[in-house]
Amino acid sequence: MTERFLRLGDVAEILNISSSQVYALVRSGELPAIKIGGRGQWRVERSELEAYIQQAYARTREFVAANPLGRHEPVPED
Repeated sequence: MTERFLRLGDVAEILNISSSQVYALVRSGELPAIKIGGRGQWRVERSELEAYIQQAYARTREFVAANPLGRHEPVPED
């Protein structure tokens, strides 16, 4: 069975970003999460992460449509 809630470290691994970047997304409200327990550990519901990813795809499509790559513009390396 797949876990319903993910730790911030798990989310970081899935998105291939740092835990501090995930924490910033959570604290800004961009990625919904809950704070549980006496030590205030953050958890992200898997469905919220999937919704966030789909929204990121939509924002990226909008950005690409509004900012087409010019023929002579260099492609940045990752």
